[in-house]
Amino acid sequence: MTILNSNIVSNISKKFKVNCIYGRWITINNLENKIFKKLRSSNKLSINKIGYSEENRNIYDITIGKGPKKILIWTQMHGNESTGTKSVMDLLNYLHNSVDKISSQILSQCTIKIIPILNPDGAQSYTRLNARKIDLNRDAVSKNAIESQLLRSILDNFTPDFCFNLHDQRSIFGVEGTTNPATISFLAPSVDKTRKVTSSRIITMNVIIAMNSLLQQIIPNHIGRYTDEFYPTATGDNFQKLGYPTILIESGHYSYDYQREKVREFTFISILQGIYHICTASNFNLHKPYFTIPKNKDNHRDLLHIYSDKENEGFQFKEILVDYSVKFIPEKVSGDLSELFFHKEIDFVS
Repeated sequence: MTILNSNIVSNISKKFKVNCIYGRWITINNLENKIFKKLRSSNKLSINKIGYSEENRNIYDITIGKGPKKILIWTQMHGNESTGTKSVMDLLNYLHNSVDKISSQILSQCTIKIIPILNPDGAQSYTRLNARKIDLNRDAVSKNAIESQLLRSILDNFTPDFCFNLHDQRSIFGVEGTTNPATISFLAPSVDKTRKVTSSRIITMNVIIAMNSLLQQIIPNHIGRYTDEFYPTATGDNFQKLGYPTILIESGHYSYDYQREKVREFTFISILQGIYHICTASNFNLHKPYFTIPKNKDNHRDLLHIYSDKENEGFQFKEILVDYSVKFIPEKVSGDLSELFFHKEIDFVS
């Protein structure tokens, strides 16, 4: 298992960051107007319109590399989860502009297909659901949404060897056994309610071990393991069940990083290490260390007010799109606060 040099990948992430997209609200218009025009001039990749959303917004895939190992990546199937979109744009910027050993190996060994925004209607309104109020991540069986049908069509036609399913998770999650937020969480989805370790899950776990090994050097004890409870209609669970090793990445919270720009960097590094491992590994049998990654725990909230003359108050931010910007509105947390950790504390005692 070859783990990339942490200093090298950190420098790569900074050098190739696409600065024209920033923050939490990322739409298909941002990509079309700011990025796609430049990418289309590259002879290393192709951008294809694969269909339309429920409200007739464009959905694209971008293909880069000519290698035998096929990798499918999709992001923003929940419209308000944009960190993965920023990270894959940084990845494309790196792969099509760099000539270093890492990018050359990846492009020679892998063919990578990316759907940068699967749910452009949800992205536009900054909501989890699509325009018909369907959660695409619970629509893998019924496929009622146009977007779900498109994703399944790409899966069936491309027949990838690996899938990366990119999400954002709320700032409520921490790493079990620590006081740290879960900045990145990984999951090898289950294929049934018994959570048995199948061959596709073993391969998935192996890739996650490589990603975790690198991240632990950069943000130690900030990496969690997302629950592997089986969801019968979920995308990752069903793709895994079909035999496609599916790596789920949940981009979470890092200190004061509510725009998720540092987390964008860590997500980029995760994907780069994962793909590099795929293109260089001779086997994917090692999987037991996956279970040593601490579990996610629902034990964090955003803000604590500390008082001397009354009970302390805890708050969790609700994200709302207002005037083309995401606002973080504090909502009071009920119940016992003593078992919770808070990302920020304001002391009104002094």
